[in-house]
Amino acid sequence: MITAHPSLLRELIERCETLRHRLAAHHSAETARQLEDATYTLCVITGTHQLDTALSAAHRQMTGSMKREQPLRH
Repeated sequence: MITAHPSLLRELIERCETLRHRLAAHHSAETARQLEDATYTLCVITGTHQLDTALSAAHRQMTGSMKREQPLRH
């Protein structure tokens, strides 16, 4: 299975969470559109259809990639 680079996942997670909080605090059409775009991207990358599911999948992928990385040995 192909997965996104952890830095991209981290960026999308942070963007979605920030926009979701901003939208909850003050609804605006622009913020809603930005969240919709970020959600779509994260869902495509994680193979999901809903934001909460995409966030969970992205977190799992990041955790999995960190476990696979091995420290360099001299």
